[in-house]
Amino acid sequence: MSVLPQLVFVGPSVDWWALLPQMILLGAALLILLVSALAPQRTSSGLVTGTTVCSAAAAWIATFGLWSDVRTEGPSASIASALGVDGFSVFFTMLIVIALIATAMLAHSYLDREGIDPPEFHALLLCSAAGAIVMASANDLIVMFLGLEALSIGLYVMIAMHARRPEARESAMKYFVLGAFSSAFLLYGIALTYGSTGSTNLIHVRDYLTAVVFRDQHLLMAAMALLLVGFSFKVAAAPFHFWAPDVYQGAPSPVTGWMASVAKAAGFAALLRVFFVAFATHDADWSPIVAVLAFITLIVGAVMAILQNDVKRMLAFSSISHAGFVLVAVQSASNKGTSAALFYLFTYTFMVLGSFAIVGAMGADGEHPLDRYAGLGRSRPILAMAFTILLFAQAGVPLTSGFVGKFQVIGAAVADRSYLLAAVAMLTAVIGAFMYLRIVMAMYVADREVEGPSPTLHWTVAIVLGAVTGFTILIGIVPQFLIEFADDAVPVLIRG
Repeated sequence: MSVLPQLVFVGPSVDWWALLPQMILLGAALLILLVSALAPQRTSSGLVTGTTVCSAAAAWIATFGLWSDVRTEGPSASIASALGVDGFSVFFTMLIVIALIATAMLAHSYLDREGIDPPEFHALLLCSAAGAIVMASANDLIVMFLGLEALSIGLYVMIAMHARRPEARESAMKYFVLGAFSSAFLLYGIALTYGSTGSTNLIHVRDYLTAVVFRDQHLLMAAMALLLVGFSFKVAAAPFHFWAPDVYQGAPSPVTGWMASVAKAAGFAALLRVFFVAFATHDADWSPIVAVLAFITLIVGAVMAILQNDVKRMLAFSSISHAGFVLVAVQSASNKGTSAALFYLFTYTFMVLGSFAIVGAMGADGEHPLDRYAGLGRSRPILAMAFTILLFAQAGVPLTSGFVGKFQVIGAAVADRSYLLAAVAMLTAVIGAFMYLRIVMAMYVADREVEGPSPTLHWTVAIVLGAVTGFTILIGIVPQFLIEFADDAVPVLIRG
C-alpha cells in the first residue's frame, strides 16, 4: 500500500506592519458602516467626519513609522513582493492620507447642505483612499489593478450620491462607462506583459527584460502601449481626456477635488512605478510617446480652458494641463524628472483641493458661471484672497509652490535636452495664466456684486483653506524640504 506524500501549503510572507495604513482606513470604513447600520437614529455627520479624520491621522502616523524604517533598514516588500514599502510608496501614502483629511473636512458641511448621507460617503471615501495607496505601493500589475478598481468604484458611487441632481447620475454613468473602457486597455496590457515576460511582478519583469534580448519586440511594445493608454485615461491626459470636463462639472465639489487630486496622483504613481521599474531598460521606446502625450495634453488643456465660461469646467481643463506638466517630467526618464513629477503632484494636490473647496462654498452645485464670482473680492475678501493665491499658484506665479513645481519640471526637460517640449510648457503656462486671471478679474474688477445668497464658509472649510493656502505660500518660499523628500523617494523607485 503506497503512502501519498503529505502536501504542505506554504503561504506568502506578510508584513502586517507594512499594511497598517490600508488596514486602518478599511477598518474605519467598516466601523462607520457598522455603527450607522446598528444605530437607532441617523448617525451624526460630526461623528462620521471625526472617525475619518482620526483614522487618516492614525494612518499618517503609521506611514511616518514606515518612512523611518525605510531610511534605516532600506526598502522591503510584503505579500510575496506584491506590495513594496519604499520611499516612493511612503511619499504617496502620506500625500493621500493628508488629502483624505482635507476632503473629509470639506465634505462635512457640504453633505449636510446637499442632503447626502454621510456614513456611506465617508466609507466609500476611505475605501477609495485605501485603493489609491495600493496603487502607489503595488509591485505587481494584478495588485495594482485591484487598487485601481477600489479607487474607481468608490468614485463612481460618490459621484452618483447626489440623488437630487440628474447631472450627477449622468456624470457617474459617463465615468463608469469610460472607466471600464480604460480598464479593458489596462487589463489587455497586463495580459500582453505576462505573455511577453512570463510574469506580472514588476521586479521580475525588469530582471527578465535586463537579461533577455528580444528578436521580436512587437508583443512587448503592444503591452507598453496599452498600459500607457489605460493610465492616460485615468490621469485625463489628452487625447483620452474627454470624460473629465463633464464628470468634474457634474460631480459634487468635494468629490471633484478628490478626483482631480488624489485619483490623478494615484494614476501617476502607478504609471511611474510601472514604467520606471518594469520598463526602465526600454525607456528609449516609451519616452518619445510620453513626450507626444505631454505636448498634446499641454496644448489641449491650456487652449480649451480659456474658452470656458464655467469655473468648474475651467478648473477641469486646468487639471488636464497640469497632467501635461507632470508628463513633461515623466518623459525625461531620469531621477531629476521623477523627483520633479513627485514634487509637482504633491503641491498640485493641495492647490486643487483648495480651489474646489471654494467652488463648493459658493453655493449649491450645478452651473458655476464666471458671473457668480463677480464682486467676490468686496463681499468676501478673505475667500477671494485665498482663491487668488491658489489660482496664482496654479498659474506658476513666483513665491508660490506652483512656480517651484513648474520650474522643476521645465528644468528636468531642459536637462534631458527636450528643448521644444520645455518651450511648449512655458508657452502653455502663459496661455493658462489668462484663464486664471479671468477669474481673478471677475472677483476684483467686475462692477456688480455676486447674485444670490452670500457664500457661507463652514469652520471646517476655513481650516482647510487656511492650511492649503499657507502650505502653497510656504513651499513657494521654502521649498527645499519637500524637494529633498521627493529626491529621497526616487532612487528606491528606480532600483525597485
